Amino acid sequence: MQQAVDRVFADQQAATSDFRFDERVSVVFDDMVERSVPFYAEIQRMVAELAADFAVPGTSLYDLGCSTGTSLERLDARVDPSVRFVGIDNASSMLDQARHKLGSLPSGRPYELVEADIHTLPAIENASVVLLVLTLQFVRPLHRERLVRHIHQGMTRNGCLILVEKITSPNGMLNRLFINKYYGMKRRNGYSEMEIAKKREALENVLIPYRYEENVALIESAGFTSVEEFFRWYNFCAIAAVKD
Repeated sequence: MQQAVDRVFADQQAATSDFRFDERVSVVFDDMVERSVPFYAEIQRMVAELAADFAVPGTSLYDLGCSTGTSLERLDARVDPSVRFVGIDNASSMLDQARHKLGSLPSGRPYELVEADIHTLPAIENASVVLLVLTLQFVRPLHRERLVRHIHQGMTRNGCLILVEKITSPNGMLNRLFINKYYGMKRRNGYSEMEIAKKREALENVLIPYRYEENVALIESAGFTSVEEFFRWYNFCAIAAVKD
């Protein structure tokens, strides 16, 4: 099936409202993230590689904010087939896309897709791996500490939390520079100035990035004692945190 092209913000006449993961976004989401997230394919490869190192047979692997199921789909070939996949997302249209991807996993592994708002702390049990891939940044700041603590409590010993986030810099000059480099990447990937500006406006009150140090402090305060950055590109990073 040919991948639909992201033109969500290409209509000059359309009014800009807060970004929503609705059906209009879900059908083009795979193209959107590939063109909007630097080194997206490599990040996904690294996430799958690390998750496979920590996924224990007979446990569960959770993807919170699983969107169209890309991470789980790519993990299937690497992770023992007895590991149960659980994808959680609050957008039914995203889960429809995920069901299509996961419905024919070669391994035949058990999986569950749950429509739930992670602000309400859905059940996490016997998890050797939990993924938060470009998800925590959309969680309201008031709830982030509670969510990460909830994740820690539901994980097995030596379980791994993998976090991928857009971040902000405490240095104003560098922060502006990194953002400009990011917009340059989006231009190279075919987005117009209007599309970049309209999406920036739509995300302004929806995507709230933390500084790298704030994310680390949040993870450590939840009880994770081994925290390491494994990817960085200007204003994007990925972190692995292990529950000792």
